[in-house]
Amino acid sequence: MKILKVLRSIPARAWTVITKPERFFKKIILDGSLEESMIKAALYGFFGAIAVLLIDALGAYSPSVASVVATLILHPVFAVAVLFVFAGLLMLFSEITGGNRDWEMAVKGVSSIFFMYPVILILGALAPGSPLGRILGLVADAYILFLLYNIAYHCMGGKRWAVLACVGVAAASLIAIHSGGYGVSWMGFNSPAVVHGCA
Repeated sequence: MKILKVLRSIPARAWTVITKPERFFKKIILDGSLEESMIKAALYGFFGAIAVLLIDALGAYSPSVASVVATLILHPVFAVAVLFVFAGLLMLFSEITGGNRDWEMAVKGVSSIFFMYPVILILGALAPGSPLGRILGLVADAYILFLLYNIAYHCMGGKRWAVLACVGVAAASLIAIHSGGYGVSWMGFNSPAVVHGCA
């Protein structure tokens, strides 16, 4: 079953992305299928939903049955939608930096960093709007920018100087957003409607 195969491969692939991003992104294989990338994004969305619900159960927030069901359903769907939105943005990023415009490569590159999806949801649920939350959010954003640099340069073939310049602009924008106190993250808004589903 494809979903079990993807599930088994997640730990090893995530570890390779974390420890050897350059090697991983240079070896992405194009086979004409986006199914594995979609399954991976949905699984990470599901993991994120479970993590948020567990945090809620340990805290003061008591989600209703409808909220739990909505969270478990909406997060995987939302994660797949985010996957394609960010793949489109990556293609635009690649166009600006002189890289290739291969849709499959973009989708697979973005899906490979989706292990950050649950992390961002957890950070948003633990300390929304707090100074600690903003600091942890900045750290997570900095790491995502590092991964995006590797995707844009090693995977999409962008020119190094152009990729670095665009990443620098993105970093400055994120710092401005965080310093302004907006509850924005890479995977969406850290609002109750997103974090907790239709509570």
